[in-house]
Amino acid sequence: MTVGEQDLGEVRESATVVVIGAGPAGLTAANLLRRSGIDCVVLERRSREYVTQRQRAGIVESRAVRMFEAWGLADLVLAGPPHDGILEFRVDGESHLVDDSDGSEGPGARLCPQQVLVQKLTDAHLADGGDLRYEVADVCLHDLTGDRATVRYRSADGTPHTITCAFVAGCDGDHGVTRSAVPDGVLTAHAFDHGIGWLTVLADAPPPAHPLLAVSPQGFAAHFPRGPHSSRYYLQCPPGERPDVWPDARVWDALRTRLGDPALTAGPITDRETFPLRSLVHDPMQYGRLFLVGDAAHIVSPMGGKGMNLALYDADVFARAVRDHVRDHDDAALRAYSQRCLRRVWSDQEFSHWLTRTVHDAGDDTLSGPFLRNLARARLDRLFTSPAAAQAFAELMAGLDPLQDHPVATDR
Repeated sequence: MTVGEQDLGEVRESATVVVIGAGPAGLTAANLLRRSGIDCVVLERRSREYVTQRQRAGIVESRAVRMFEAWGLADLVLAGPPHDGILEFRVDGESHLVDDSDGSEGPGARLCPQQVLVQKLTDAHLADGGDLRYEVADVCLHDLTGDRATVRYRSADGTPHTITCAFVAGCDGDHGVTRSAVPDGVLTAHAFDHGIGWLTVLADAPPPAHPLLAVSPQGFAAHFPRGPHSSRYYLQCPPGERPDVWPDARVWDALRTRLGDPALTAGPITDRETFPLRSLVHDPMQYGRLFLVGDAAHIVSPMGGKGMNLALYDADVFARAVRDHVRDHDDAALRAYSQRCLRRVWSDQEFSHWLTRTVHDAGDDTLSGPFLRNLARARLDRLFTSPAAAQAFAELMAGLDPLQDHPVATDR
């Protein structure tokens, strides 16, 4: 990154890449670019404290773990114990343990909450001399189809900055500025509303032995570890319901009923919110010199834990494509970025949709009726009894692509 003259108080700079957003997508892209010897500037509108404390996903799937290992970053950015490969389904109180490890060689998934991953990625990027700027305002993008893109913003002290760059990585989420910089009519938005709401609760309460998904006539519930002494819970609720209609007593009563665990240990609830389950894909994920990464391009229903992991995958594809351009003057991967990412996005969307409908339809038949309820129960029964079905489920949970991660040997 180079800094030019200041004109009437404006700081003029240049960089190869400007990354907008310092969440998992942006910080992963920045770390991988730095590892490739490519300079970049990361801009984040929130404070560092806010970004590194934001609680979201909790599992880094096998493919993402292996991606970090390939870049030499796994020991630096991944924390928390390995996922033991067991997922518990509890149907009407009856437990079924499913092995979600696909049996391939290499490390498996890690139980690493998003805020811990972000903290580690931040530390690694700064330790490597990375340029990370918080509390920026008025970010706007220009000249995205020109020879050089331009990013303008105001720093925390109000100083205007202009950065010219070869590429912009839009990693600022579903409501960020980068996607809005694309002219109307360029992107096609594929949206789906599942018609389901969730209450999510973070509590200082003992984690489960295994990640737990529970199906019951009262509705879906889930219990996931978020550390040695904390848990995140999910409860199906009507779309649009407010979190304040769920006082502590109602939360714990519903969890004990739906999880089939009358002795479930309660604890102080530190956060709660409600949100609708929805899915969204923007196609293409590129416009000129702007590349959309993670939630800026796609939103996935939380079933299956694909949202953050897709963001990590996008960042990997983007960083490798920029590396090819800078190092080898090869733009093939840049041109194929959207197509390659969207192939994985739609695969994970399908799996997430399948799992979402299965665990919700199998429970409360007022949601979809007895016919779909019995179909969902049949899918669960197949998962619990068929080795082939369990293997396919494990492969999808692991996030491994049979065409890319398990290449078939061919005669040369």
